Amino acid sequence: MVIIYGTITEYMGTAYTGRGIAHKYETLIATSEKTVFLKAPPTNAISNLLKQAAGHFLKRGYDVDRFNNPVEPDNTEAIFVRDLSLFIIQASHPVSLEPTELGGRHHVISFYDAFDTKKLEAQKAEMTAIAQESDEVLSKMLQSMKNALLIHDDWEKVNINRMMWKEHENLIESLKKELFGTMKLHKKSTVSHRIAGSLSIGGSRDYLPSITNKMKRRILMKGLSGTGKSTMLKALGKEAERRGIDVLYGWCGLDPRSVDLVLLPELSVCLFDATQPHDYDPEGPTDEILDLVSLCVEDEAAEEKIREISGRYKEKIMDGTGYMHAFAQSEGRLRQVMDKAILRNKFDEKAQLLSEWIDE
Repeated sequence: MVIIYGTITEYMGTAYTGRGIAHKYETLIATSEKTVFLKAPPTNAISNLLKQAAGHFLKRGYDVDRFNNPVEPDNTEAIFVRDLSLFIIQASHPVSLEPTELGGRHHVISFYDAFDTKKLEAQKAEMTAIAQESDEVLSKMLQSMKNALLIHDDWEKVNINRMMWKEHENLIESLKKELFGTMKLHKKSTVSHRIAGSLSIGGSRDYLPSITNKMKRRILMKGLSGTGKSTMLKALGKEAERRGIDVLYGWCGLDPRSVDLVLLPELSVCLFDATQPHDYDPEGPTDEILDLVSLCVEDEAAEEKIREISGRYKEKIMDGTGYMHAFAQSEGRLRQVMDKAILRNKFDEKAQLLSEWIDE
């Protein structure tokens, strides 16, 4: 007997960006046939529950998207079971999300009463101090990322002024013809949104290998900041949508308005930004490089200016990474306090409710 297991694809659930904390959970909630909102204080126990649920579906042959927390990448925030269009999310932390269709597509399981209030009251002073520390370093981290984005904008402006934009437009049109030809599917495109990476412990972290490794053709875009990588990806994604082709957009962890990846599952093709901070090289015979560097006119004065800007940018990213480390430590301490106050029998009863709901 052959047992076929499902596959798992890793994504970043939330991102700590230059425009604040970003996520794409609203789109998943809006488009999923069923969403389970798990409500609980900060705890590692919900992550473990989500991992168990993911394992349940994988063993039954379902493909699962797993959304991880950049503060602690081993900590799972949510899972999405594609074939069932089922989304299960920790809906209290790090972002608070509320159901809008109770009794219909949305279901809530609250774990708040599965914690010993007397134990928590005894730890009130410690928890208040940890929460204050956490808020302070989070504010400093987000300010560092905001400053980094502003500096990055200056970096882009230098390259924008020396780009051969007409050639860039021609390249987009050429790619449209090559990728899509005369293809026009008689259906509406399914559009998905994911976050590919974020500032994390130790610096920038992404899941591009996990997201792209099933594609037969991977196009790795090499280009300087401001050379139109995101513009090109958005244009190709919109063209695919127009033709009824499904599209997955992978959004940037520094600027959530910018796209780092476009994946076309029906064509088994993806294009993604393969330059710093997510620098990747071809790994197989079907991988190819798309060179945008050559469309940027050489200019020594511009290069000198960029060296100065990049130094300031790296400094702000290093600041943000330091604050991220401190934030992760305080959040970890808070979860530990909460974990010690779990009423195990009560928590297990709630977990059983989730298991029964999944089985149904």
